[in-house]
Amino acid sequence: MSDNQPKAPRAATASRNTKETQIEISLNLDGEGHAAASTGLPFFDHMLDQIGRHGGFDLVIAAKGDLHVDSHHTVEDVSIALGEVFRQAFGDKAGIRRFASGRFPLDEALVDVSLDLSGRPFVEWHVDMPESLPLGDPPFDPQLAEHAISSFATAAGITLHVELIRGRNVHHIIEAVFKGVARCLRDAVRIEGRGIPSTKGVL
Repeated sequence: MSDNQPKAPRAATASRNTKETQIEISLNLDGEGHAAASTGLPFFDHMLDQIGRHGGFDLVIAAKGDLHVDSHHTVEDVSIALGEVFRQAFGDKAGIRRFASGRFPLDEALVDVSLDLSGRPFVEWHVDMPESLPLGDPPFDPQLAEHAISSFATAAGITLHVELIRGRNVHHIIEAVFKGVARCLRDAVRIEGRGIPSTKGVL
């Protein structure tokens, strides 16, 4: 096997069951971009689909939550569980690129994303959303985009910076963020050597 191929499947599953949500997630980092998300929130499903498809991951998410209350619990708990399953799938991170960054457009929207699979969760979010009605039915509050990304990065142990360069359409801005995070994850988990990319010897 070449140095550029992982030695073992980098895959994981996670379950999260509370009085507010029931969640099952499976992930294969070395998949083919097959994604399926069912959370009861169509817009959020569309965003989660971006993570799998643009990350090149096989990702299946099934969630039921108390949407009669609001969408907050479902978005938060799915994002936490997604971060946990990524952290498991990373394994010891031997050979990964670790860092990735880029600018990602969607029509008039442009976002800058930089991340480090550091094991040290830290999020800088500089995305000022224009005023917007909730998206989809049942509705997804656009203000939850920050909470979703932050909860995911924290649970996954990622240092993440997201900045909106320009944009007017809230749907485009949020989708550009999710696509940008997905593409950076795709680059950061790529195997390009053998050792753990840290002077500490551990990430």
